[in-house]
Amino acid sequence: MPTPERTAARVALAGIAASAMLAVLKIAVGLAANSVATVSDGVESAADVVSSGLVYLGLRIAAKPADEDHPYGHGRFETLTALAVGVILAAAGAGICMNAVQPRGQIPALFAVWPLAISVATKAVLAVVKMRTGRAARSAALIADAWNDSVDILSGSVALISVLLAVYNPGHLRSADQYGAFIIGLIVIFMGFRVVRETALQLMDTMPDQAQMEAIRIEALRVPGALGVDKCYARKTGLRYHVDLHLEVDPDLSVLASHEIARAVKRHLKDRLDWVADVLVHVEPHLRTRPERLTRS
Repeated sequence: MPTPERTAARVALAGIAASAMLAVLKIAVGLAANSVATVSDGVESAADVVSSGLVYLGLRIAAKPADEDHPYGHGRFETLTALAVGVILAAAGAGICMNAVQPRGQIPALFAVWPLAISVATKAVLAVVKMRTGRAARSAALIADAWNDSVDILSGSVALISVLLAVYNPGHLRSADQYGAFIIGLIVIFMGFRVVRETALQLMDTMPDQAQMEAIRIEALRVPGALGVDKCYARKTGLRYHVDLHLEVDPDLSVLASHEIARAVKRHLKDRLDWVADVLVHVEPHLRTRPERLTRS
């Protein structure tokens, strides 16, 4: 059975092929039909090829095992590629907006809508598949790429409506095609900044949600000899989390016995929580006079 990393990489590779074909189709038809909105949507798809390529590269490198120089693995590269996707989206959106404001007098041809309709349908399928696969693999890069495809659905719909308005009401809505292209650019810029923000939070070692932190504590206390959890921290490194756990044990135990409990907790967490890559356990004495409390990170 393929690993989540391999499955995510294959989905990203399929996204590259689909985006490349759509980019060529929309740009070629858009130029032939004099539709700036269709061409702009094609440029956005071309940016998808670059971003999906970065996602694929990031997933391949993130899957490499830890080595002497990278004891925490290579997962951070996957997060960096997600950041690059956001930057590329923002830059592509700015370029689309600048191109949209150039003066044009021609009305687009109706056949410009066909590649847009095909693109919306294709991207809808890709967005769902990438989002499900990205969440299963906990891949920030693939989830970012799924949001990118969701933007493509919106931008393709805007372009489609813009072309139809310009074609069927050229007297009053001659510039609808250009306005549509400008709106597409703004949408792409917004999504680019959104992806940059989310990946930047990961690079800053933002903690996972409270439910995940609670799951760590609950599972740790299932191990015989684990009497309490004082502190618990977790940070994402690529597709999984590294956990730092302050575990309370009987203060009368020997160092060896305490160490064995800590090892058992580490094994248990990695076995029960597939999103945990490694656990560093710090053993502390459990003081019977200490009031019971639920510590939070």
